[in-house]
Amino acid sequence: MAEGYLRHFADQKADVYSAGVETHGVNPKAIASMREDGMDISAHTSNHVDEYNHIDFDFVITVCDNAKERCPYFPTKAKVCHHNFPDPAKAQGSEDEISDAFRQVREQIKDYCRRFVADHI
Repeated sequence: MAEGYLRHFADQKADVYSAGVETHGVNPKAIASMREDGMDISAHTSNHVDEYNHIDFDFVITVCDNAKERCPYFPTKAKVCHHNFPDPAKAQGSEDEISDAFRQVREQIKDYCRRFVADHI
């Protein structure tokens, strides 16, 4: 979700990469939630952070405490930014409750990405 919003708000003023410390594929509920907001992330991929160790990043953004703790050191001048969003994939309850959890986190990520781009790009 963060990749989608960062790309949207940066509007080609920045190269945006997305990776994790584990690869699981893009969650179908995340795709559906983003689609509700007019964002298509269905072609996004689940990449491992090691795939990008050759890139001299300006920023590395971690979006959960697990990633922050496990994110490898990048030998670059990258500024590391962190915000711990709840993991909506861990939401429990009815389908509506789980979808609502994805929407709530989506809105938090959207606000964070909007501010990040305004402040740094």
